[in-house]
Amino acid sequence: MPIVNINEMLKKALEEHYAVLHANVVNYDMAKAVILAAQEVKSPIIVAVSEKALKGFVSPKDFVELVKNIVYQSHITVPVAMHLDHGEYETVISAMESGFTSVMYDGSKLPIKTNIQNTNEIVSLAHAKNISVECEVGTITGKKEDQGAEGQLANVMDAQLMAKTGIDALAAGIGNLHGEYPQDWQGLNLVRLKEIHQALPHLPLVLHGGSGIPNDQVRQAIELGVCKFNVGTELLTAFSGVLADYFIQGKHQVKHGYDPRLYIPQGLDQVKKVVIQKIMFLGAHNKA
Repeated sequence: MPIVNINEMLKKALEEHYAVLHANVVNYDMAKAVILAAQEVKSPIIVAVSEKALKGFVSPKDFVELVKNIVYQSHITVPVAMHLDHGEYETVISAMESGFTSVMYDGSKLPIKTNIQNTNEIVSLAHAKNISVECEVGTITGKKEDQGAEGQLANVMDAQLMAKTGIDALAAGIGNLHGEYPQDWQGLNLVRLKEIHQALPHLPLVLHGGSGIPNDQVRQAIELGVCKFNVGTELLTAFSGVLADYFIQGKHQVKHGYDPRLYIPQGLDQVKKVVIQKIMFLGAHNKA
């Protein structure tokens, strides 16, 4: 069965120094474009939905059933993980009960003691169902959030404490951001990443906010234990850019040009191209 958790795909990626793409999606069509792209280049893929975007799927179970339909109806053979991104405690529990194969519990804004306590509970419940768990130390923010453009840098000791809960992957704040990066962004703190990787050499590390990080920094991060690479904004801008060009060029004014069936597939084709480019760059092609 191609529907799996993230454990084996990340273990292999960590050993072989490449990264698996985590693609955040917002609807069925985008999820299909991502999965078909992975199938085309024979790559494992993590299809993810954030707690906020999950509302567009009616319910967690709705997301699970839609992804399953894509996998089976499109005869997908590559490993596909269904992942909840940045879920609060109750949402994580709901996702696990609904059939997600992987969850990220984000308690990074809580005191570390509370974050770890909640993580322990989630890991126990998840592993009983063969569900993988990712958690976060430090904070990964957007540039407009109150904690500032850099967020809070992950503490090595906190990372070690979190690892003791038995999590399957760790997201560490190292200056990475969600959304678009500001011009004055200082780059990834690769020194801190190296410290965390040296302390926890066998734990898969996750790089959130992958849209806009320079390629050379991504390559260095992969060599320092990152084997899950999250992208969301770049896929949305690829889709919206195609649609913007369509309307700017006045194609909607041509006969029947207003029909979404004419322009939405063009946007999805661009999403698919970007996903393939990312997978190739990360070195995950032909790794399924």
